[in-house]
Amino acid sequence: MNKIPTKQEILSWIEENPTLTAKRDIAKAFGIKGAARIDLKRLLKELEAEGHLEKRKKSYSDPERLPPVSVLLVTGPDGDGDLYAKPMEWGGEGQEPVVLMIPRAADPALGAGDRILARLTLVKGEAHHYEGRLIRRIGTNPKKIIGIFRKHAEGGRILPIDKGADKEWAVPSDATGGAKEGELVEAELAGPKGRMGLPRARIVDRLGDPSAPKAVSLIAIHQHNIPDDFPDDVVAQADAATPTGLDGREDLRELPLVTIDPSDARDHDDACFAEADTDPANKGGHILWVAIADVAAFVTPGSALDREARKRGNSTYFPDRVVPKLPDRLSGDLCSLHEGVDRACMAVRMVLDAEGNKLHHDFHRGLMRSPASLHYEEVQDAIDGNPNERTKPLLETVLEPLYAAYAALVSARERRQPLDLDLPERRIELDENGTVRSVNFRVRLDAHRLIEEFMVLANVAAAETLIAKKTPLLFRTHEEPTPEKLDALRETAAAAGYTLAKGQVLQTAHLNRLLDQAAGSDDAELINISTLRSMTQAYYGPDHIGHFGLALRSYAHFTSPIRRYADLLVHRALITAHGWGKDGLSPHDIEDMEATGTHISDTERRSMIAERDTTDRYLASYLSERVGNEMTGRISGVARFGAFVKLDETGADGLIPMRNIGREYFHHDADAGTLMGSDTGMTIGLGQRVTVRLSEVTPVTGGIALELLEIEDEKIPQGRRSPAGRSPRRKSAKAKGKKAAKKRKVSRSRR
Repeated sequence: MNKIPTKQEILSWIEENPTLTAKRDIAKAFGIKGAARIDLKRLLKELEAEGHLEKRKKSYSDPERLPPVSVLLVTGPDGDGDLYAKPMEWGGEGQEPVVLMIPRAADPALGAGDRILARLTLVKGEAHHYEGRLIRRIGTNPKKIIGIFRKHAEGGRILPIDKGADKEWAVPSDATGGAKEGELVEAELAGPKGRMGLPRARIVDRLGDPSAPKAVSLIAIHQHNIPDDFPDDVVAQADAATPTGLDGREDLRELPLVTIDPSDARDHDDACFAEADTDPANKGGHILWVAIADVAAFVTPGSALDREARKRGNSTYFPDRVVPKLPDRLSGDLCSLHEGVDRACMAVRMVLDAEGNKLHHDFHRGLMRSPASLHYEEVQDAIDGNPNERTKPLLETVLEPLYAAYAALVSARERRQPLDLDLPERRIELDENGTVRSVNFRVRLDAHRLIEEFMVLANVAAAETLIAKKTPLLFRTHEEPTPEKLDALRETAAAAGYTLAKGQVLQTAHLNRLLDQAAGSDDAELINISTLRSMTQAYYGPDHIGHFGLALRSYAHFTSPIRRYADLLVHRALITAHGWGKDGLSPHDIEDMEATGTHISDTERRSMIAERDTTDRYLASYLSERVGNEMTGRISGVARFGAFVKLDETGADGLIPMRNIGREYFHHDADAGTLMGSDTGMTIGLGQRVTVRLSEVTPVTGGIALELLEIEDEKIPQGRRSPAGRSPRRKSAKAKGKKAAKKRKVSRSRR
């Protein structure tokens, strides 16, 4: 192209290519070379002056983008019945975006004037700019109900699934949503009591068979009493929140702080940026910024939002849903560091030397604007030489400096020697119906480790600052293993031929040497699991004890205030310590610090158990169609009633009950963690490889029963009178001895 593009052509290009917005990218797209670049520069400056573009460093972007979660005003249906909405907040000077609402069958009817919270998707080539899906009406917060639907002539009833509950709800015939007899349903209260004296409800979602995968997480939520409905005053307070401005904040919008999260992340707590330190006294050093969502600006001490956030303690994550600590308006919108929008943040600037040692740091309360919301895989691909359109413009200026800073931190980590367990994490993928599509193990990329190292360092900086300023805070505490657990670990290690030093002050480096001894061997998983089981559980508390597993003297949670209440308190402590405003620690926060630490430690454990139970049920459902199949695994635990096996393919845990091991009596040695046959002497212990048959699956409970076929590659005899679970060699020798004795006895009696 020889001619200079028009302003509209430039704007169209930027809209269609949001990651290729540097001046050189625009020049390349339109074939502009030489002196013509001066004319292009002039056009860009004019567009900037007119408010159509804004400059960030050396790139241009369209400022008139809506956040992915936005508050909308329904404008009403058009002549074709399509429902449209517009943003409640619009700071752009161009055409106000039009949103086409895409209704679902369970959505309530919307009309002109309704204010709603919606999730938006940008569309192109249409008369409207976005498509929206309703999250909920603002100002309404109907109570949700989970129960079993019982159908009758006038509609039906919903029976509760909560243990011991006897309350029922009446469902009018026009509010059943097509639910069938015996289905698990989700409903919302729809009015006062009817003729039968029962409160009325409207079914909003059919979850099908109560044992089906889609119902699993809802059952766990109710079983473990995890609050999943926000009170009306909490929702109202969240809905009334508005974006923060620059007042009292530093302007950090020029810093290209990018978020790096899973591809399906719905909120963005943290962003980061790194660059080489130009200080001659710190040759080869790095400047690392970590910015965290400033939740404290919206959730103030003693407010309805604060009380509910403390009550929940943390968000709870399931394969098909999240039970958030904060309402969507905050967690998915105003507190989330979305690409291209101004967001309040708490940031820490850290100076690292070439060896990854943190030389000093300082905190800032600011306003940021992320140039990109990236996910782990695309960042790793870019570093590995395969950038996409989103990461290519950021590769040299943003991503490579981040990895350079990470490389220095890896060096520091190796010297510090935190506990380095190798335990694969399962990833359950569901289809749109909530059925398990696949069970895989998460791939650990350097991109994951990079973010983890940055967050650990920021957490350390927060703890060190608050200690130095003598400000009360909640530490993340992890105590060293008890002597009894260490002795059990030593016995397990010794049985596998490894050693764990005794008679010295235990350090994580000693445990890492044990893990290194077993690395790559058949015993690696056994040693890793046994080491994990020897650990104490981390907790929150006001006492400065340290974090054994991370090998850190000072550690506090600062980096996830959207998800954890502990981090919110640390943010408030930093506000108090720096005198940044009135939304710091309240007297009640300080007085209640220890009780709060105990409470949120309990809610964290509650969520972990609910998440684990849900995973077990999903895995059981996934395996239910494979009953009778043979599988391999390792013994992961023993009890007086049987042996537990972790299956190789899925990581699911199953039980071999005593009836499926053998007909002989097995002695359970709790200290050694073994089962020993009374006749054969065959020993079943941790880490042994086994082949099993899947004999029974109960998705509702997550139970998986197995039958032992082989142990350490030796067949288990399955004859009618042969006790299952005996070693063939041992059985053969013992049987021969018994047979010979019987012959001698018969011979003597005949004489």
